[in-house]
Amino acid sequence: MTAVGIDAMEIWTGKLKLDLAETFAPAQGDDPGKYTKGLGLRASSFPDVYEDIVTMGANAAHRLMKRKGLTPEDIGRIDVATESAFDNSKPVSTYIAGCLEQVYDENFHHANKGERKFACISGTQSLDDAYNWIRAGRNRGRAALVIATDTALYARDDPGEATQGAGAVAMLVDEDPNLVELSAEQGYGSADETDFLKPNQQFPSVDGKRSVNVYLARMREALEDFAEVAGDIHPGDYEMIPFHTPFPGMVRKAAALGYRHIIRGTDVGDLMAEEIGHQPMRSDFETDDEFHAAIKEYTDALTETERYQDWYANTIEPTLEISREVGNWYTGSVHIARASGLKHARENGLDLDDARLLVASYGSGAQAEVHAETVVPGWEEEIGALDIDEQIRNRYDLSFAEYEQVHDVHNHETETDVEEFTAPENEFAFDGWGRMGERKYRYVE
Repeated sequence: MTAVGIDAMEIWTGKLKLDLAETFAPAQGDDPGKYTKGLGLRASSFPDVYEDIVTMGANAAHRLMKRKGLTPEDIGRIDVATESAFDNSKPVSTYIAGCLEQVYDENFHHANKGERKFACISGTQSLDDAYNWIRAGRNRGRAALVIATDTALYARDDPGEATQGAGAVAMLVDEDPNLVELSAEQGYGSADETDFLKPNQQFPSVDGKRSVNVYLARMREALEDFAEVAGDIHPGDYEMIPFHTPFPGMVRKAAALGYRHIIRGTDVGDLMAEEIGHQPMRSDFETDDEFHAAIKEYTDALTETERYQDWYANTIEPTLEISREVGNWYTGSVHIARASGLKHARENGLDLDDARLLVASYGSGAQAEVHAETVVPGWEEEIGALDIDEQIRNRYDLSFAEYEQVHDVHNHETETDVEEFTAPENEFAFDGWGRMGERKYRYVE
Protein backbone atom coordinates (compact mmCIF):
# COMPACT_ATOMS: atom_id res chain seq x y z
CA MET A 1 0.00 0.00 0.00
CA THR A 2 1.36 3.41 -0.97
CA ALA A 3 2.33 5.58 1.99
CA VAL A 4 0.32 8.76 2.60
CA GLY A 5 1.44 11.56 4.87
CA ILE A 6 2.88 15.04 5.22
CA ASP A 7 5.21 15.65 2.30
CA ALA A 8 6.32 19.13 3.41
CA MET A 9 5.33 22.00 5.67
CA GLU A 10 5.85 25.72 6.12
CA ILE A 11 5.40 27.96 9.14
CA TRP A 12 4.48 31.67 9.08
CA THR A 13 4.61 33.58 12.34
CA GLY A 14 2.97 36.91 13.02
CA LYS A 15 5.54 39.67 12.56
CA LEU A 16 5.22 41.27 15.98
CA LYS A 17 6.62 40.07 19.31
CA LEU A 18 5.45 40.62 22.87
CA ASP A 19 8.22 39.78 25.35
CA LEU A 20 6.46 38.35 28.39
CA ALA A 21 9.29 38.80 30.90
CA GLU A 22 10.59 42.20 29.79
CA THR A 23 7.39 43.91 28.60
CA PHE A 24 4.19 42.16 29.67
CA ALA A 25 5.10 41.16 33.25
CA PRO A 26 6.26 44.65 34.39
CA ALA A 27 3.15 46.26 32.92
CA GLN A 28 0.95 43.76 34.75
CA GLY A 29 2.93 44.07 37.98
CA ASP A 30 3.78 40.38 37.86
CA ASP A 31 6.90 38.36 38.57
CA PRO A 32 8.33 37.33 35.16
CA GLY A 33 8.67 33.80 36.47
CA LYS A 34 4.89 33.51 36.42
CA TYR A 35 5.15 33.36 32.65
CA THR A 36 8.63 32.00 31.94
CA LYS A 37 8.54 29.24 34.56
CA GLY A 38 4.86 28.72 35.33
CA LEU A 39 3.51 28.87 31.78
CA GLY A 40 6.85 28.07 30.19
CA LEU A 41 6.61 30.95 27.70
CA ARG A 42 9.15 33.61 26.77
CA ALA A 43 7.25 35.55 24.10
CA SER A 44 4.16 35.63 21.91
CA SER A 45 3.74 36.41 18.22
CA PHE A 46 1.14 38.91 17.03
CA PRO A 47 -0.11 39.90 13.58
CA ASP A 48 0.84 43.30 12.24
CA VAL A 49 -1.90 45.68 11.11
CA TYR A 50 -1.97 44.20 7.59
CA GLU A 51 -1.89 40.56 8.77
CA ASP A 52 -4.74 38.21 9.62
CA ILE A 53 -5.61 34.52 9.32
CA VAL A 54 -5.93 34.79 5.53
CA THR A 55 -2.59 36.50 4.90
CA MET A 56 -0.70 34.21 7.28
CA GLY A 57 -2.29 31.09 5.81
CA ALA A 58 -1.80 32.25 2.22
CA ASN A 59 1.82 33.22 2.86
CA ALA A 60 2.61 29.85 4.42
CA ALA A 61 0.88 28.02 1.56
CA HIS A 62 2.59 30.14 -1.12
CA ARG A 63 6.04 29.51 0.31
CA LEU A 64 5.29 25.80 0.49
CA MET A 65 4.04 25.58 -3.10
CA LYS A 66 6.91 27.69 -4.41
CA ARG A 67 9.53 25.59 -2.62
CA LYS A 68 8.01 22.35 -3.90
CA GLY A 69 7.55 23.66 -7.46
CA LEU A 70 3.76 23.22 -7.38
CA THR A 71 0.99 24.98 -9.30
CA PRO A 72 -2.75 25.11 -8.52
CA GLU A 73 -3.27 22.17 -10.90
CA ASP A 74 -1.28 19.98 -8.48
CA ILE A 75 -3.69 20.71 -5.61
CA GLY A 76 -7.04 18.94 -5.45
CA ARG A 77 -8.10 19.97 -1.97
CA ILE A 78 -7.62 22.99 0.31
CA ASP A 79 -8.72 22.55 3.92
CA VAL A 80 -8.36 25.41 6.38
CA ALA A 81 -8.58 24.77 10.11
CA THR A 82 -9.25 27.81 12.26
CA GLU A 83 -11.19 29.03 15.24
CA SER A 84 -10.65 32.66 14.25
CA ALA A 85 -12.99 32.76 11.24
CA PHE A 86 -14.73 36.06 10.48
CA ASP A 87 -17.53 34.81 8.18
CA ASN A 88 -20.30 32.36 9.04
CA SER A 89 -20.76 31.30 5.42
CA LYS A 90 -17.75 31.93 3.16
CA PRO A 91 -14.81 29.72 4.20
CA VAL A 92 -11.32 31.07 4.75
CA SER A 93 -10.05 28.55 2.19
CA THR A 94 -11.72 30.52 -0.62
CA TYR A 95 -9.98 33.71 0.49
CA ILE A 96 -6.64 31.91 0.58
CA ALA A 97 -7.22 30.38 -2.85
CA GLY A 98 -8.07 33.84 -4.16
CA CYS A 99 -4.81 35.18 -2.77
CA LEU A 100 -2.78 32.40 -4.35
CA GLU A 101 -4.45 32.90 -7.71
CA GLN A 102 -2.95 36.39 -7.79
CA VAL A 103 0.53 34.89 -8.15
CA TYR A 104 -0.19 31.89 -10.40
CA ASP A 105 -1.40 31.69 -13.99
CA GLU A 106 -3.64 28.74 -13.13
CA ASN A 107 -6.57 28.69 -10.69
CA PHE A 108 -8.05 26.41 -8.04
CA HIS A 109 -11.49 26.12 -9.66
CA HIS A 110 -11.33 22.31 -9.58
CA ALA A 111 -10.05 22.00 -6.02
CA ASN A 112 -12.38 21.06 -3.18
CA LYS A 113 -12.26 23.75 -0.48
CA GLY A 114 -13.53 23.71 3.07
CA GLU A 115 -13.15 24.98 6.62
CA ARG A 116 -12.91 22.82 9.72
CA LYS A 117 -14.03 23.86 13.19
CA PHE A 118 -13.42 22.02 16.43
CA ALA A 119 -11.27 24.39 18.45
CA CYS A 120 -7.57 23.49 18.35
CA ILE A 121 -7.98 19.91 17.14
CA SER A 122 -9.38 20.85 13.73
CA GLY A 123 -5.91 21.11 12.20
CA THR A 124 -5.39 17.41 12.91
CA GLN A 125 -8.93 16.59 11.77
CA SER A 126 -8.14 18.31 8.47
CA LEU A 127 -5.06 16.10 8.13
CA ASP A 128 -7.30 13.09 8.73
CA ASP A 129 -9.72 14.31 6.03
CA ALA A 130 -6.90 14.76 3.51
CA TYR A 131 -5.46 11.35 4.37
CA ASN A 132 -8.85 9.66 3.93
CA TRP A 133 -9.47 11.52 0.63
CA ILE A 134 -6.22 10.20 -0.83
CA ARG A 135 -6.68 6.71 0.64
CA ALA A 136 -10.15 6.55 -0.97
CA GLY A 137 -8.58 7.21 -4.37
CA ARG A 138 -10.53 10.42 -4.95
CA ASN A 139 -7.50 12.69 -5.40
CA ARG A 140 -6.77 11.89 -9.08
CA GLY A 141 -3.06 12.05 -8.42
CA ARG A 142 -3.27 15.44 -6.75
CA ALA A 143 -2.15 16.54 -3.29
CA ALA A 144 -4.04 18.30 -0.49
CA LEU A 145 -3.16 21.56 1.21
CA VAL A 146 -3.99 21.64 4.92
CA ILE A 147 -3.63 25.07 6.50
CA ALA A 148 -3.99 25.73 10.23
CA THR A 149 -4.19 29.49 10.83
CA ASP A 150 -5.27 31.47 13.87
CA THR A 151 -5.01 34.67 15.83
CA ALA A 152 -5.30 33.35 19.36
CA LEU A 153 -6.31 36.51 21.20
CA TYR A 154 -7.94 36.93 24.60
CA ALA A 155 -9.71 39.90 26.10
CA ARG A 156 -7.41 42.33 27.86
CA ASP A 157 -6.66 41.33 31.47
CA ASP A 158 -8.08 37.85 30.89
CA PRO A 159 -6.07 35.16 32.72
CA GLY A 160 -5.24 33.64 29.32
CA GLU A 161 -3.83 36.88 27.90
CA ALA A 162 -0.22 35.76 28.34
CA THR A 163 -0.81 32.64 26.22
CA GLN A 164 -1.82 34.50 23.06
CA GLY A 165 -0.19 33.96 19.68
CA ALA A 166 -0.70 34.22 15.92
CA GLY A 167 0.58 32.26 12.96
CA ALA A 168 -0.10 29.62 10.35
CA VAL A 169 1.15 26.16 9.46
CA ALA A 170 0.70 24.87 5.89
CA MET A 171 1.09 21.14 5.24
CA LEU A 172 1.16 19.29 1.93
CA VAL A 173 -0.49 15.87 2.24
CA ASP A 174 0.43 13.47 -0.55
CA GLU A 175 1.43 9.95 -1.52
CA ASP A 176 5.04 8.92 -0.91
CA PRO A 177 5.65 11.77 1.58
CA ASN A 178 9.07 13.21 2.37
CA LEU A 179 8.44 14.14 6.02
CA VAL A 180 6.16 11.79 7.96
CA GLU A 181 3.86 8.93 7.02
CA LEU A 182 0.44 9.01 8.65
CA SER A 183 -1.20 5.82 9.88
CA ALA A 184 -4.61 4.39 10.62
CA GLU A 185 -3.63 3.95 14.28
CA GLN A 186 -5.82 6.51 16.03
CA GLY A 187 -7.51 6.85 19.38
CA TYR A 188 -10.17 9.33 20.47
CA GLY A 189 -11.52 10.81 23.68
CA SER A 190 -14.56 13.05 23.27
CA ALA A 191 -17.31 14.52 25.44
CA ASP A 192 -19.75 17.43 25.51
CA GLU A 193 -17.82 20.01 27.55
CA THR A 194 -17.94 23.79 28.09
CA ASP A 195 -14.36 24.37 29.17
CA PHE A 196 -13.58 26.92 26.43
CA LEU A 197 -16.01 28.40 23.93
CA LYS A 198 -16.85 31.46 21.83
CA PRO A 199 -20.65 31.75 21.54
CA ASN A 200 -20.98 34.47 18.87
CA GLN A 201 -17.98 36.30 20.27
CA GLN A 202 -14.38 36.86 19.21
CA PHE A 203 -12.64 36.32 22.54
CA PRO A 204 -13.07 33.02 24.39
CA SER A 205 -14.93 32.34 27.59
CA VAL A 206 -12.68 30.01 29.56
CA ASP A 207 -13.02 28.02 32.75
CA GLY A 208 -9.28 27.72 33.25
CA LYS A 209 -9.05 25.05 35.95
CA ARG A 210 -11.78 22.96 34.34
CA SER A 211 -10.14 23.30 30.93
CA VAL A 212 -6.94 21.75 32.28
CA ASN A 213 -8.86 18.85 33.81
CA VAL A 214 -10.90 18.28 30.64
CA TYR A 215 -7.72 18.32 28.52
CA LEU A 216 -6.18 15.64 30.73
CA ALA A 217 -9.36 13.54 30.89
CA ARG A 218 -9.84 13.50 27.12
CA MET A 219 -6.14 12.76 26.55
CA ARG A 220 -6.35 9.80 28.90
CA GLU A 221 -9.39 8.47 27.03
CA ALA A 222 -7.69 8.95 23.65
CA LEU A 223 -4.56 7.15 24.83
CA GLU A 224 -6.63 4.25 26.16
CA ASP A 225 -8.53 4.08 22.87
CA PHE A 226 -5.27 4.23 20.91
CA ALA A 227 -3.93 1.27 22.88
CA GLU A 228 -6.96 -0.75 21.75
CA VAL A 229 -5.82 -0.25 18.14
CA ALA A 230 -2.04 -0.22 18.49
CA GLY A 231 -1.68 -2.82 21.24
CA ASP A 232 0.67 -2.58 24.20
CA ILE A 233 2.64 0.66 24.34
CA HIS A 234 6.13 1.02 25.78
CA PRO A 235 7.89 4.33 26.61
CA GLY A 236 10.64 3.44 24.16
CA ASP A 237 8.27 2.97 21.22
CA TYR A 238 8.15 6.65 20.29
CA GLU A 239 11.10 8.98 19.78
CA MET A 240 9.02 12.09 20.41
CA ILE A 241 5.49 12.94 21.50
CA PRO A 242 4.25 16.30 20.17
CA PHE A 243 1.29 17.53 22.24
CA HIS A 244 -1.19 20.29 21.61
CA THR A 245 0.58 23.11 23.44
CA PRO A 246 -1.64 25.93 24.71
CA PHE A 247 1.41 26.66 26.87
CA PRO A 248 4.35 24.39 27.76
CA GLY A 249 3.27 24.16 31.39
CA MET A 250 0.13 22.31 30.25
CA VAL A 251 2.25 19.78 28.41
CA ARG A 252 4.22 19.11 31.60
CA LYS A 253 0.98 17.87 33.16
CA ALA A 254 -0.11 15.90 30.09
CA ALA A 255 3.28 14.23 29.69
CA ALA A 256 3.26 12.99 33.29
CA LEU A 257 -0.24 11.56 32.81
CA GLY A 258 0.76 9.88 29.57
CA TYR A 259 3.95 8.42 31.01
CA ARG A 260 2.04 7.01 33.97
CA HIS A 261 -0.26 5.24 31.54
CA ILE A 262 2.32 3.83 29.13
CA ILE A 263 4.62 2.36 31.79
CA ARG A 264 1.87 0.19 33.27
CA GLY A 265 2.65 -3.47 32.81
CA THR A 266 6.13 -2.76 31.42
CA ASP A 267 9.64 -3.30 32.68
CA VAL A 268 9.85 0.46 33.21
CA GLY A 269 6.76 0.29 35.40
CA ASP A 270 8.36 -2.47 37.47
CA LEU A 271 11.53 -0.40 37.94
CA MET A 272 9.46 2.61 38.97
CA ALA A 273 7.54 0.50 41.47
CA GLU A 274 10.82 -0.50 43.10
CA GLU A 275 11.87 3.14 43.29
CA ILE A 276 8.69 5.02 44.31
CA GLY A 277 6.05 2.33 44.84
CA HIS A 278 3.18 1.05 42.73
CA GLN A 279 0.70 3.34 41.03
CA PRO A 280 -2.41 3.96 43.16
CA MET A 281 -5.53 1.99 42.19
CA ARG A 282 -9.04 3.38 42.68
CA SER A 283 -10.17 0.16 44.34
CA ASP A 284 -7.72 0.77 47.19
CA PHE A 285 -9.44 4.00 48.31
CA GLU A 286 -12.83 4.73 49.80
CA THR A 287 -13.33 8.13 48.14
CA ASP A 288 -12.39 9.86 44.91
CA ASP A 289 -10.68 12.62 46.88
CA GLU A 290 -8.38 10.13 48.60
CA PHE A 291 -7.57 8.47 45.29
CA HIS A 292 -6.83 11.78 43.53
CA ALA A 293 -4.59 12.87 46.41
CA ALA A 294 -2.65 9.61 46.12
CA ILE A 295 -2.34 10.03 42.34
CA LYS A 296 -0.95 13.54 42.83
CA GLU A 297 1.58 12.32 45.39
CA TYR A 298 2.65 9.49 43.10
CA THR A 299 2.93 11.79 40.06
CA ASP A 300 5.01 14.29 42.01
CA ALA A 301 7.39 11.50 42.99
CA LEU A 302 7.42 10.14 39.44
CA THR A 303 8.42 13.44 37.85
CA GLU A 304 11.33 13.77 40.29
CA THR A 305 12.92 10.50 39.18
CA GLU A 306 15.95 10.58 36.90
CA ARG A 307 14.32 8.02 34.60
CA TYR A 308 11.29 10.22 33.97
CA GLN A 309 13.32 13.40 33.61
CA ASP A 310 15.58 11.78 31.00
CA TRP A 311 12.53 10.58 29.08
CA TYR A 312 10.94 14.05 29.25
CA ALA A 313 14.15 15.79 28.16
CA ASN A 314 14.45 13.59 25.08
CA THR A 315 10.83 12.92 24.15
CA ILE A 316 8.88 16.04 25.14
CA GLU A 317 11.13 19.05 25.70
CA PRO A 318 12.37 19.32 22.08
CA THR A 319 8.77 19.71 20.89
CA LEU A 320 8.28 22.85 23.00
CA GLU A 321 11.12 25.04 21.74
CA ILE A 322 9.16 26.97 19.09
CA SER A 323 6.04 27.36 21.23
CA ARG A 324 8.06 28.99 24.00
CA GLU A 325 8.82 31.84 21.57
CA VAL A 326 5.50 32.24 19.72
CA GLY A 327 2.71 31.28 22.14
CA ASN A 328 -0.46 29.37 21.34
CA TRP A 329 -1.55 29.11 17.72
CA TYR A 330 -4.71 27.10 18.44
CA THR A 331 -5.13 24.84 15.37
CA GLY A 332 -1.45 25.05 14.48
CA SER A 333 -0.14 24.33 17.97
CA VAL A 334 0.45 20.58 17.76
CA HIS A 335 1.91 20.94 14.28
CA ILE A 336 4.41 23.49 15.56
CA ALA A 337 5.31 20.91 18.22
CA ARG A 338 5.99 18.27 15.57
CA ALA A 339 8.15 20.70 13.58
CA SER A 340 9.99 21.77 16.72
CA GLY A 341 10.88 18.21 17.64
CA LEU A 342 12.10 17.34 14.15
CA LYS A 343 14.03 20.60 13.92
CA HIS A 344 15.76 19.82 17.23
CA ALA A 345 16.65 16.35 15.97
CA ARG A 346 18.18 17.72 12.77
CA GLU A 347 20.19 20.37 14.59
CA ASN A 348 21.55 17.79 17.02
CA GLY A 349 22.36 15.13 14.45
CA LEU A 350 19.76 12.62 15.66
CA ASP A 351 18.88 9.80 13.30
CA LEU A 352 15.08 9.68 13.09
CA ASP A 353 14.78 7.66 9.88
CA ASP A 354 11.78 5.33 10.35
CA ALA A 355 11.35 6.57 13.93
CA ARG A 356 7.84 6.70 15.36
CA LEU A 357 6.09 9.79 16.69
CA LEU A 358 3.00 9.76 18.89
CA VAL A 359 1.00 12.91 18.13
CA ALA A 360 -1.47 14.06 20.79
CA SER A 361 -4.00 16.67 19.61
CA TYR A 362 -6.73 18.38 21.61
CA GLY A 363 -9.62 20.76 21.04
CA SER A 364 -11.84 22.24 23.72
CA GLY A 365 -15.47 21.36 23.61
CA ALA A 366 -13.92 18.70 23.83
CA GLN A 367 -11.95 16.06 21.94
CA ALA A 368 -8.49 14.55 21.95
CA GLU A 369 -6.89 12.42 19.26
CA VAL A 370 -3.75 10.32 19.61
CA HIS A 371 -2.21 8.90 16.44
CA ALA A 372 1.07 7.42 15.28
CA GLU A 373 3.35 8.76 12.54
CA THR A 374 6.56 7.42 11.03
CA VAL A 375 9.42 9.74 10.12
CA VAL A 376 10.43 9.23 6.49
CA PRO A 377 14.09 9.07 5.39
CA GLY A 378 14.98 12.41 3.85
CA TRP A 379 13.03 14.34 6.49
CA GLU A 380 16.13 16.42 7.31
CA GLU A 381 15.97 18.25 3.99
CA GLU A 382 12.31 19.20 4.47
CA ILE A 383 12.82 20.42 8.03
CA GLY A 384 16.03 22.19 7.06
CA ALA A 385 14.05 24.31 4.59
CA LEU A 386 12.11 25.99 7.42
CA ASP A 387 13.27 29.48 8.37
CA ILE A 388 11.25 29.81 11.57
CA ASP A 389 14.31 30.85 13.62
CA GLU A 390 14.92 33.75 11.25
CA GLN A 391 11.27 34.78 11.40
CA ILE A 392 11.35 34.72 15.20
CA ARG A 393 14.53 36.81 15.33
CA ASN A 394 13.18 39.39 12.88
CA ARG A 395 9.90 40.15 14.67
CA TYR A 396 9.26 43.73 15.73
CA ASP A 397 9.57 43.97 19.53
CA LEU A 398 6.47 45.75 20.84
CA SER A 399 6.37 48.12 23.77
CA PHE A 400 3.39 47.60 26.04
CA ALA A 401 1.64 50.69 24.67
CA GLU A 402 2.14 49.37 21.13
CA TYR A 403 0.82 45.98 22.20
CA GLU A 404 -2.34 47.63 23.46
CA GLN A 405 -2.77 49.34 20.09
CA VAL A 406 -2.22 46.12 18.15
CA HIS A 407 -4.69 44.28 20.35
CA ASP A 408 -7.29 46.97 19.64
CA VAL A 409 -6.63 46.77 15.89
CA HIS A 410 -7.48 43.08 15.86
CA ASN A 411 -10.43 43.47 18.25
CA HIS A 412 -13.55 43.30 16.09
CA GLU A 413 -15.42 45.56 18.51
CA THR A 414 -13.03 48.51 18.27
CA GLU A 415 -12.01 50.88 15.49
CA THR A 416 -8.37 51.85 15.84
CA ASP A 417 -6.15 53.49 13.24
CA VAL A 418 -2.55 52.37 13.77
CA GLU A 419 0.38 52.59 11.39
CA GLU A 420 2.09 49.38 10.30
CA PHE A 421 5.04 48.36 12.45
CA THR A 422 6.73 46.44 9.63
CA ALA A 423 6.66 46.72 5.85
CA PRO A 424 5.15 43.85 3.84
CA GLU A 425 7.49 42.42 1.23
CA ASN A 426 6.89 39.47 -1.10
CA GLU A 427 3.76 38.53 0.80
CA PHE A 428 0.00 38.90 0.91
CA ALA A 429 -1.46 41.80 2.88
CA PHE A 430 -4.92 42.96 3.91
CA ASP A 431 -6.16 45.62 1.49
CA GLY A 432 -9.43 46.92 2.89
CA TRP A 433 -13.08 46.03 2.54
CA GLY A 434 -15.29 45.21 -0.44
CA ARG A 435 -18.83 46.39 -1.18
CA MET A 436 -20.43 43.43 0.62
CA GLY A 437 -18.20 43.58 3.67
CA GLU A 438 -15.75 41.03 2.34
CA ARG A 439 -12.05 41.35 3.03
CA LYS A 440 -9.71 42.22 0.19
CA TYR A 441 -6.07 41.23 -0.21
CA ARG A 442 -3.14 42.05 -2.46
CA TYR A 443 0.30 40.63 -3.07
CA VAL A 444 3.07 43.07 -2.19
CA GLU A 445 6.30 42.64 -4.15
